[in-house]
Amino acid sequence: MVNFFEFMLSLLKEPAIMVGLIAFIGLVVQKSDISTILKGTIKTVMGYLILGFGAGALIGALNNFSTIFTEAFGVSGVIPNNEAIVAIAQEAFGYEMALIIFFAFIVNIILARITPLKFIFLTGHHTMFMSMLVAVILSTAGIKGTILVALGSIIVGSLMVIMPAIAQRYTVKVMGTDQLAMGHFSTLSYVISGYIGSKFGDISKSTEDINVPKSLMFLRDTPVAIATTMVLFFLLASVFAGSKFVESISGGQNWLVFTFMQSLTFAGGVYIVLQGVKMFIAEIVPAFKGISDKLVPGAKPALDCPMVFPVAPNAVLIGFLSSFSAGLLVMGIQGMMGWTVIVAGVVPHFFVGGASGVYGNAMGGLRGAILGSFTQGICISILPMLLLPVLGGLGLEATTFSDFDFGVVGLVLGWIVS
Repeated sequence: MVNFFEFMLSLLKEPAIMVGLIAFIGLVVQKSDISTILKGTIKTVMGYLILGFGAGALIGALNNFSTIFTEAFGVSGVIPNNEAIVAIAQEAFGYEMALIIFFAFIVNIILARITPLKFIFLTGHHTMFMSMLVAVILSTAGIKGTILVALGSIIVGSLMVIMPAIAQRYTVKVMGTDQLAMGHFSTLSYVISGYIGSKFGDISKSTEDINVPKSLMFLRDTPVAIATTMVLFFLLASVFAGSKFVESISGGQNWLVFTFMQSLTFAGGVYIVLQGVKMFIAEIVPAFKGISDKLVPGAKPALDCPMVFPVAPNAVLIGFLSSFSAGLLVMGIQGMMGWTVIVAGVVPHFFVGGASGVYGNAMGGLRGAILGSFTQGICISILPMLLLPVLGGLGLEATTFSDFDFGVVGLVLGWIVS
């Protein structure tokens, strides 16, 4: 029994296997033939893995850019990074986190079954991040053992249906269907961006309708446009950081060659992510019908934020630039005020800012994409600073969680248990 439980925990720690199992169950419930079951299950896992490969390339290039940018402009401070803080807390709370992940998924299925919130949260790594956040904060109130796991599972499992529901009005507008939901704990970023877009944007002027001069028509190709933009950013940071520093990061590779290669790696990562998303959605949605019909009638899969990237590629780039600009602005203000400086993390500003741009564009066109992603960029730069005191007592002050929902949930939960 113990070995089986450990086996199930290991499965839940592998998001690709988890979504593959869900696809497998869905296809089996539909009584599909063996060929369809194998094809659907394998392609679901492959799509998720391809998405991960692309994300790995993106994060590697962005981390190099962040290091060079920090050196170039003398910025130091707290770097919000979900993976980093989870890694730090893993030794003390890894077991509790794993149990919360397992039981939170069961709570998610039960709530989707018995409530009108018919969402199954499939973004495994964000379930892990939220489980760790909740475990850490509950422990500050002296809650331990079974009670911590039980409370944590209920909280995380509830958030797994509540947060997709909050964003669903805007997600339907973005995706053009009610059969998909946003399963990413930056929900409030997308809601704020969509709201700002609806109030201050102009839906008649979409980011995807931008008139590009013939001489710049190559920018209509998304990977080329992203590569060009990143070359400019990377080159600027590299010039200010100095060739010697850049070459110390590159392992001796010429600094200019390194700059171009990292920019192209980033663009290639974006392309891989888009292809992975297409394959993943093409397989998981039909397979999910089995779960919807049998286990949780009317259920909708809540998927990771790159789900929206293919909808409006221009909005992704515009959203990233707007969100990152907001992060730089807040950094300057924090420095002048003598507050803790939250270094503008390129990874959250790209993924969350890019997706926010898509939501802002869906509700308010180009202006909505710019204003919406800029506004949420301010929020994800201030909230990590406010969250630090909640986590600092546990020795986690060197880093913090980066996304909007973690900041809000952490502050509210911290206030409740204090």
